[in-house]
Amino acid sequence: MGRVLSEVTDPWCLREGESVGLLRGHPWRRFVVLGDSVAEGLCEPVEGYSDLQWADRIAAELRAVQPELAYLNLGRRGLRAYEVRATQLAAALAWRPDLALVVCGGNDAFRSGYDPDAVDTELSAMITALQDAGADVITVGMFDVSHSPAVPPALRAGLGERMRLLSTHTGRLAERLGTLHVHLTDHPAGVDPSLYSSDGRHGSARSDAIATAETLRVLGARLGAPVDQGR
Repeated sequence: MGRVLSEVTDPWCLREGESVGLLRGHPWRRFVVLGDSVAEGLCEPVEGYSDLQWADRIAAELRAVQPELAYLNLGRRGLRAYEVRATQLAAALAWRPDLALVVCGGNDAFRSGYDPDAVDTELSAMITALQDAGADVITVGMFDVSHSPAVPPALRAGLGERMRLLSTHTGRLAERLGTLHVHLTDHPAGVDPSLYSSDGRHGSARSDAIATAETLRVLGARLGAPVDQGR
């Protein structure tokens, strides 16, 4: 039998005191999140891991260093990229953030008619608008949920191809626009079934813990902190 992991022993999660070291002196005071269910937070509980979802965890770690941090999560489940832009961008801009997490496109990629260029257009519009308003923007290449045991075998190859295409497009967009990009798609833990929920669409508490660690390491690298990429 393999060892039973917890957040303390998981080689890909934050180590004790790591977050404070990564975020020490960070400049952000207003953190906004735009997106779909991944942004809203629908992770499935896993024993030994925090139930606090990904975006809330990022906010909590930022706030641990800067207690005055304000946080607004606009994420709503089920939205496609164009719906995120149409229903959340104006409110996000009006809130005057200096740090924004934009995560969407997964609901587009779940469809066989996924149009990567159309999603790029929506992401680009949101990113540039937030940057023009003075915010640093975090983008994400998501875990490939086709590795979930709950995905029917007949659908796995097509879904995996679309999820990787979404990740590739988002990565190129991030490079072009200069976002803080978190690439999870090729993470060594990404093939582990424990990262995925039983609905075949979302992650588990373990995936949120790993995503939090990777996000904070990207933020730390921007701040010039030494970054340790896992045990």
